[in-house]
Amino acid sequence: MSLMSGSPGQSDKVCPQCKRLLPIAEFHRDRRRADGFAFYCKSCAASRSEASRRKRGVAPLRKSPTPVADGLKWCPDCEHIKPLEAFPTTTTKASGRHSYCKPCHNARGKESRQRLYGGSREYHLRRRYGVGQKEFDELLAEQGGVCAICGGADPQHLDHDHRTGWVRGILCFNCNGGLGQFRDSPMGLARAITYLRGTTWQRALIHPGVYQMCSPTRGRPPSPRF
Repeated sequence: MSLMSGSPGQSDKVCPQCKRLLPIAEFHRDRRRADGFAFYCKSCAASRSEASRRKRGVAPLRKSPTPVADGLKWCPDCEHIKPLEAFPTTTTKASGRHSYCKPCHNARGKESRQRLYGGSREYHLRRRYGVGQKEFDELLAEQGGVCAICGGADPQHLDHDHRTGWVRGILCFNCNGGLGQFRDSPMGLARAITYLRGTTWQRALIHPGVYQMCSPTRGRPPSPRF
């Protein structure tokens, strides 16, 4: 006997836990599965979820005290019923939405980052670059507290090799953005330097104490202003 068939009149499915043949309506929808429905029936899925939460020491899930219409969802934190669009999307849940609305979800994330990492900056440094604020401060001290390229004070951007992920140094906003615009290409940067040297007006010493503004290529004169 097939567990389920999508053919008309054959809309039953066997739950592998309780072994019952149940109407397909007794299973939650799950877009990740081939048949479009959860592996376990709603009752067994709820009991398994509750057992898992108890094992992990997580408080039991609370449910809305009032029925929730289609297209709406209840947030256990603020206890408000909101449109589905007010909940972040996720591929880890059959519903496609997180349990908490966006403001509550963000607040929980901020609290977790503070509790586990001491703040959002530490979390993002470790998540993206594999270093913490301590390593950041040590590297900045090695650079003398300035941008590794222009020498500007108080740089805050950690630069890394996009191919290997290795941290290279700490840069100011402009230098970090400049490398990104040139896609970390030494050849591209060298051509830009050559271009500037050939087009930028420079002071040339023609006599002691006498300078002349000159440019290897004068370029086009500016357009007349109206």
